[in-house]
Amino acid sequence: MAVGLNKVMLIGRVGRSPEMRYDPTGRAVTVTSLVVPREWLDADGGRHDETECFNVVAWGKLAETCKAQLSEGLLVYVAGRLQTRTWQDSEGVQCFCTEIVTDEMMVLQDTTEG
Repeated sequence: MAVGLNKVMLIGRVGRSPEMRYDPTGRAVTVTSLVVPREWLDADGGRHDETECFNVVAWGKLAETCKAQLSEGLLVYVAGRLQTRTWQDSEGVQCFCTEIVTDEMMVLQDTTEG
């Protein structure tokens, strides 16, 4: 029996307005990005900042909710799983994309709250 865990939880700001479309079966899919800052101190006490940008995908009813409620700059919590897709571009180059396929989303703060 295979045992594994693929769970991601992030808090960050929506990086771009969500884009919703429908797959060939009529199921809604929404894509956006989540910008997550990180701060740490090095061995000498120097402060460093880093920002990661994650692609986020939602399906079905959650996709519709994300499209209706999310906008650039909102502070949100998302949870889901990592998924990596691969494809060949028009020149035959192998491409890949890792994204968060979310099954939970919660708005934590709107942009008017600072």
